[in-house]
Amino acid sequence: MMRGGCIVGLLAVAIAALTCTGKPGSFVDPSPHRVQYVTVDSGVKLEVLDWGGAGRPIVLLAGLGNTGHIYDEFAPLLVSSYHVFAITRRGCGASTHPASRYSADRLADDVLAVLDRLGLPRPILVGHSLAGEELSSIGVRYPDRIAGLVYLDAAYKQAYDPTGLAGQPGGPSPGSNRPPQPPGLQAGDRSSFRALRAWCIHFEGFAPPEAELRQEFESTPDGGVGPSRTPPAIESAILSGTQRFTEISAPTLAIYAVPHSLGPWVLESPELRAAADEAAKRDVLSTGAQADAFERGVKGVRVVRLPYANHYIFMSNAADVVREINAFASNLR
Repeated sequence: MMRGGCIVGLLAVAIAALTCTGKPGSFVDPSPHRVQYVTVDSGVKLEVLDWGGAGRPIVLLAGLGNTGHIYDEFAPLLVSSYHVFAITRRGCGASTHPASRYSADRLADDVLAVLDRLGLPRPILVGHSLAGEELSSIGVRYPDRIAGLVYLDAAYKQAYDPTGLAGQPGGPSPGSNRPPQPPGLQAGDRSSFRALRAWCIHFEGFAPPEAELRQEFESTPDGGVGPSRTPPAIESAILSGTQRFTEISAPTLAIYAVPHSLGPWVLESPELRAAADEAAKRDVLSTGAQADAFERGVKGVRVVRLPYANHYIFMSNAADVVREINAFASNLR
């Protein structure tokens, strides 16, 4: 369903926006976290980031293709109220890249193994995009292990689909129904981190943390964009291992972007704006249907809809997300 936290179709655009890196050897991650590696399976270690902080533990899980560093700028917003961690799933970034064992339940078991090794009692799990499947797997099988689940534009069909709904952000994508697409990266956009980051900001309205981009992509000898560090076969294995969950029994918050922002570039001409408006109407129907199904089907869930947020909702609408997490956490046991 998702790559780089982005859903196939409309949000493939965001994948291109993330293909940014910088010159090797010239960068020090400025985010104030400690890095450790936790063994979760035979021969498999996961990178775990720890920002410290006071209060209940909160564990951040990234979308497909992303790493824990995607939260490098968001996590510090939570440390005044929580002890904040992030996990890079197997097959991504600095975590081990095994050839197999990428089912939804196996990835969720990896998360549980981290909780065990670090001695984290009943944390809040926060997952973006594809990480919704790890949240749902734990929420179905081991709800007593966690205090609550927070889905960041993540409660789509791989996380909850009792009726076969095909709701996906962005609505239909083939043919004339395809939303406006930004131009692809040009050679100059890949020449340096600064140039590529400028592309990201122009077309998405924000750029991921530089440390995240360096975790996702190799650098060329001249400091340009290199290939992905996650082999396509691993992404395919993760996608083929997804499943649909129906009986989530843990306190739950789901935040949806509906409709999704296509980025500020669609305001550059009347034609683009009109096409974006039509895409937004389809998105309201498709994403709205999934949000409605989740709201009806999961007992006690709070569903929040943020109009014209980006799929990377914790970057485009960080203050809204922090506010909702705090309100949700205040009611947890």
